[in-house]
Amino acid sequence: MSEGEKARLIAWADELRAVHARLREALVATQDAVASGSSAEVASRDLLLFCHGFCTALTGHHEGEDRMLFPALVEAHPELGDTIRKLMQDHSMISHLIGGLQTAVSSGSTAGDLSSHLEGIGAIMESHFRYEERELLRVLEGLVLDAEVGRVLGPL
Repeated sequence: MSEGEKARLIAWADELRAVHARLREALVATQDAVASGSSAEVASRDLLLFCHGFCTALTGHHEGEDRMLFPALVEAHPELGDTIRKLMQDHSMISHLIGGLQTAVSSGSTAGDLSSHLEGIGAIMESHFRYEERELLRVLEGLVLDAEVGRVLGPL
């Protein structure tokens, strides 16, 4: 195996780590937008922008994993079936929480309520990311998947 081929194999683990880091940063930026709103109008505008970006990025990441990455992993490593099912259940739960946040933002909920939504999403997201990294990074280092990174891990 050439160095270039080895680098491409390892790239999936590196890409997953990088996407998780960017999503963690997006969550913090969204939380900061909620906490720093000096007026309801400015806070609402900023929050809509940050929430839309964060929610879209997180949803796109999970949809890409469900659509491309997880089927490829199960095909290459059938023993990961239970792990992948758990991760997909997490995706469903996070999607439900994101829907609740989006409803709260569009209905003009208080900053405290929005913070609570973000804390819940953040807690589940972090637990999910840690589990995913613990269970999949080693396998991703050897995954051969000829696909565009954005289609597999989301447009970030």
